[in-house]
Amino acid sequence: MVDEMATLEKNNTWDLVFLPRGKKTVGCKWVFTIKYKDDGTMERYKALLVAKGYTQSYGVDYQETFAPVGKLNTVRILLPLAANQNWPLLQFDVKNAFLHRKISKEIYMNSPPGMTNSIGMKIWKLKKALYGLKQSLRAWFGRITKSMKAFGYRASNSDHTLFFKREKGRIIALIIYM
Repeated sequence: MVDEMATLEKNNTWDLVFLPRGKKTVGCKWVFTIKYKDDGTMERYKALLVAKGYTQSYGVDYQETFAPVGKLNTVRILLPLAANQNWPLLQFDVKNAFLHRKISKEIYMNSPPGMTNSIGMKIWKLKKALYGLKQSLRAWFGRITKSMKAFGYRASNSDHTLFFKREKGRIIALIIYM
């Protein structure tokens, strides 16, 4: 929990404010998991602070939702093609992916369970997308799409999570999965 809070603070995720009149807060909770190494042994414990997005109201806290998941047909075509052409396959995880994008709506969140602030009854005004919010996936995908285009990748017309780049006679294909 201490590591997660340090990451959130380092990324300037919130401002401590008093709740404005007429506004409501979104709750949050801790999700605890155990991360394992490839060989099945335990690597570490992990705590993730998750907003209770199910308490958000359409039109008030968010406008649209979106889940960037590569189409199964795209994966079914690319994997055999990569195997047949002996292409290298790589997979990676973006740590704290949602914290790389600011949110546009005003969202107020209660302090996390077990974490008290020493400034009275102030709550968090979120500045960055947080896991669990309805708009987090959309915000993050908007950021990664902008970055991919800046690096010279083109989005596929048939699958919006598939990006291509031609470089020195090679093709790089990237599928975004959240």
